[in-house]
Amino acid sequence: MTAPASGLVVSAHPGDFVWRAGGAIALHARRGVRMKIVCLSFGERGESQGAWKQPGMTLEACKHARQAEAEAAAAVLGAEIEFFDAGDYPLHLTSAMLDRMIDIYRELMPSFVLTHADADPYNVDHPEAARFAREARIVAQAAGHKPGPQVSYNAPQLYAFEPHQPEQCGFRPDRILNITEVWEVKRRAFEALPAQRHLWDYYERVALNRGMQGGRNSGRPMTYGEAYSSAYPEAVEAFA
Repeated sequence: MTAPASGLVVSAHPGDFVWRAGGAIALHARRGVRMKIVCLSFGERGESQGAWKQPGMTLEACKHARQAEAEAAAAVLGAEIEFFDAGDYPLHLTSAMLDRMIDIYRELMPSFVLTHADADPYNVDHPEAARFAREARIVAQAAGHKPGPQVSYNAPQLYAFEPHQPEQCGFRPDRILNITEVWEVKRRAFEALPAQRHLWDYYERVALNRGMQGGRNSGRPMTYGEAYSSAYPEAVEAFA
């Protein structure tokens, strides 16, 4: 039996996969694609402004709450999720975590990977997550890494999702994904993240802006969109 198509999302913090790639996750899950999120941290230090305003909050309580939020958001989007608990601000990614990430590439055999952009002067965790996703993608191709009988692995295309302040990150998208049909799903996933409620309206405006841009570029109706930038050239047989 042929394994179903799959997609992998490598996210530094719980909110990142929702704000920036929630539409892509929901859209592909709806189409029968197995979607897996690797969430490198719980965002317990720098990505939990709302949680830390609660009296008596502790680091462990914050981690527990953010894990529950991320699991709820992933369920809304139709994805499975795995946590690495690498801390945040900054991420502390270990060799054991890299080894697990490589195994995930080989086990999942994703058709595509969604992760952060390579630059973000406002958040060191985001480019570190992107570097980590790329490193694992590369090493997973090496026949000498855990050699033995295995299914042939082809490295997937990697797409960077839109950073919070794209102009400052040198982000230049070459893909605008139409997420109109799953916008309400993505919006419900927002509501699973009360610790970052201040971002809900902001990312709705981002989706509307990208939808307008996508419609103008394609000539087809698009209300909500997500922007992506491909990391590697794609080999094609023709342009039309």
